[in-house]
Amino acid sequence: MTALPRIILEPIVRAALVEDFGLAGDVTAGLLSPSARFSGRFAARSAGVAAGLDCAALACALVDPAIVFTAHVADGAALAPGAALATVEGPAASVLAAERTALNFLTHLSGIATLTRAFVDAVEGTGARIAATRKTLPGLRAVQKAAVTAGGGWPHRYGLGDAVLVKDNHIAAAGGIEPALAMARAHAGHMAVIEVEVDGLDQLEAALACGPDVVLLDNFSLADLAEAVARAKGRAVLEASGGVSLATVRAIAQTGVDVISVGALTHSAPALDIGLDAM
Repeated sequence: MTALPRIILEPIVRAALVEDFGLAGDVTAGLLSPSARFSGRFAARSAGVAAGLDCAALACALVDPAIVFTAHVADGAALAPGAALATVEGPAASVLAAERTALNFLTHLSGIATLTRAFVDAVEGTGARIAATRKTLPGLRAVQKAAVTAGGGWPHRYGLGDAVLVKDNHIAAAGGIEPALAMARAHAGHMAVIEVEVDGLDQLEAALACGPDVVLLDNFSLADLAEAVARAKGRAVLEASGGVSLATVRAIAQTGVDVISVGALTHSAPALDIGLDAM
């Protein structure tokens, strides 16, 4: 897993700190003596998967380069209750000013990684891959997608420019699947993947005849997913979406689809309980 470069992380973390500091800075931590020191331990209070350590470390560094942040696990590591993610030491006012922003990134992103790992584990042995979607919080897509990767999932598209995805409204605006895919082929570069969304087996046949790279099977029943796999015969990568939960995902994977996209990974993952305890 490749770490995100600082040039991507810094605007995200800096914006979170600016939001928290407001117009006056941390007036509570500012009451502490400049000579006061603080040592603490970021620890998991429930089991999960670590993510967001680079964001937490950067939050501390941007508040005060004198803060020493030492990670004890890497993103993607399994966490038992009580496990230490990192320790921090430095001027007390600085550490406590950075604490909440660091924890916000750790708890949110570890929650995404934890939920992703649960989905990945649920489909183990089927060959299906779990993918995120663009249903991300504004401004946080890069780090949320990185957290999905830490949990063992695929990021899917990072943005509209990554690949062509012809959805139902594009098809309606273009006048049908055939003209929509013809325009996609005419205008997409040779490096672009072309995916088309279909909502029934009749559309699947029309889509496959146009030779897309990927077909998105939207809200298909299990029986229709299995039939779609049989009809496609490997001519395109098949992605299932809609109605996916931990209760349903294995049955979906067992139909033979290649990818299952889950919006909940980024828009509905519960935060992992992590705290900073004084040492």
